[in-house]
Amino acid sequence: MKKIMAILVCLVLMLSTISCGKNAKQDELSKIKKAGKIVLGTSADYPPYEFHKVINGKDEIVGFDIDIAKKIAEDLGVELEIKDMKFDGLLAALQAGKIDFIVSGMTPTEERKKSVDFSDVYYYAVQTVVIRAEDKEKYKTLEDLKGAKVGVQKGSIQEGLAQKYMSNSEIKSVGKISDIFLSLKDKKIDAAIIEQPVAQANVNKNPDLVISEIKLPNEDAGSAIAVRKNSGALLDEINKTLKKLMDEKKIEEFVIKANELVD
Repeated sequence: MKKIMAILVCLVLMLSTISCGKNAKQDELSKIKKAGKIVLGTSADYPPYEFHKVINGKDEIVGFDIDIAKKIAEDLGVELEIKDMKFDGLLAALQAGKIDFIVSGMTPTEERKKSVDFSDVYYYAVQTVVIRAEDKEKYKTLEDLKGAKVGVQKGSIQEGLAQKYMSNSEIKSVGKISDIFLSLKDKKIDAAIIEQPVAQANVNKNPDLVISEIKLPNEDAGSAIAVRKNSGALLDEINKTLKKLMDEKKIEEFVIKANELVD
């Protein structure tokens, strides 16, 4: 009788554990639907991914990441609330429950995967080195940047690339992308590692800056959407939306639209 009772207790505990795991995965999605909104965390200083734009006299956050986030909210049947913050604070905000997901051109690195879960990759971009136009002949290879000051966004994949391939350069980690370009123009740094779409968008509006000939090893793991650990149901829904957008070539359309909005 005792053996039977012990077996029954074990079965109950096993079923309870399975049920709790399933509920945990459903929990995030259920909370979002109950609240009627999903809170997006992004760093809106990264055109054409996400950036501020005055439209009809009103400051709005736009970009192709934002269009993707809007579509996710629409498919979930909820409103989208956007929280703009520094890039290096996004993961902490997600873990603390201040936001529900991150769409911010974020690369799903192995280090980040330790603390959050990621969606399928939705966009790939080449890394470039931006310099002043007057230095076009001065900086043509990685070796030319020996001793130079190189700007990167703090907490970004570019920061890791600089540390790995530019150990002979002076790496300057900055919180905002806009501050990196300002530092470059003001000659506080000599170069900056920036993703190609972002680099092109900023070079187009700054004729005194150019994308250099310098080639970086292609380690781009793409951009993906981050959610809290064990948010399986929410992640499934996000991946469904991403697949539909990619199948219909909508993300390419979003990128073109975002580039047209960059001043």
